[in-house]
Amino acid sequence: MARKTVLLLLALMLPAGVGASGAPMPLPAAVQQAPVALLVDLSAGQTLYARNAERRLLPASMTKAMTALLAFDLIAAGELDENAEVTVRPETAAQWAGQGTSLYLKPGQKVRVRELLLGVTTVSANDASVALAEAALGSTAAWTARMNQRAASLGMRGSAFHTPNGWPDGGKTYVTARDMVRLARALIHEHPQLYRRYFGHRAMDWQGQRFPNHDPFAGVVTGADGIKTGHTREAGYNFLGAVERDGRRLVLVVGGVPSYAGRAEAARALAEWGYAAWDSRPFVAQGQVIGRARVQGGAARSVPLALARPFSLTVPKGTQPRIATRIVYDGPVPAPIASGTPLGALEVRIDGRPAHFLPLVASESVGRAGPIDRLVNGLLGLAE
Repeated sequence: MARKTVLLLLALMLPAGVGASGAPMPLPAAVQQAPVALLVDLSAGQTLYARNAERRLLPASMTKAMTALLAFDLIAAGELDENAEVTVRPETAAQWAGQGTSLYLKPGQKVRVRELLLGVTTVSANDASVALAEAALGSTAAWTARMNQRAASLGMRGSAFHTPNGWPDGGKTYVTARDMVRLARALIHEHPQLYRRYFGHRAMDWQGQRFPNHDPFAGVVTGADGIKTGHTREAGYNFLGAVERDGRRLVLVVGGVPSYAGRAEAARALAEWGYAAWDSRPFVAQGQVIGRARVQGGAARSVPLALARPFSLTVPKGTQPRIATRIVYDGPVPAPIASGTPLGALEVRIDGRPAHFLPLVASESVGRAGPIDRLVNGLLGLAE
């Protein structure tokens, strides 16, 4: 199919006084110390800052964010019960109890799925990650295979998973910062209730002990609620973080930082810069029709397009930059088309910034054309 682009005027949705552009305030010096750094405004679908966002890095315990997502998927599908009680395998306890960060699970111990999952998300327990994987799918091999399937479904083409917990495996497990933001987006948008239930806790009380969360955001950064740290000698200090203030959601990654304190400083500085240096403005509401795509062989000749969810625009604070938009899709689109089907993207160009793309879906269903529809469409086509 030919790729179609349709220029789209959104003047009524743009802020008043469009035309005066500018740059955001300088990036904090602490962020410059991180070999990998990425800040994305999920509310706008925009990248605010990126350095080495596509570079491979060893995730260490950031891997557990994918284990959490897979567990959330299974819970939502009714394939895993949060309240189910499972038995820790003797060989699992023997291999993993006390290995790195741990819940010190015992052979034959009865543990609820929700306790294991909190151990993964809050404590970053290696033994809990393995016990959860085995309880859910029978083996770590089955679990990691499903992790990689899920990664592929999210477009995480620069990542591979070979352990449920991120334990060093000779570099077989690797990610990119960009992929980790894709993972965070799925956690937050696809499972909002489970995300809030299991992430953002400062500590976990377990077996008479209090296990702290090493997340540098927890209890320090206003609006912070996750997501996952990671550290090994080979990986350095990594962090996948998320913050929400006044309905505006930022996600960030810092990777390969040489020290615990440096990671905390870089992550906090990047998040604060994201709010201090940028303004968020309403853009397009969910379901608002913003254009149409041509249809081939359908009962209608075109289908209305809308954004899959609400989006804002993020611009350097105090500026009124020029904004250009267009619809991009592969068309004509063959019928039938179900309402909600992804059909392209809205390309948004903010003066001085790289273009970004917001997903578009069909806002109505279009069936296949009947004999009369084909006749009418043919006549209309001759008239064009």
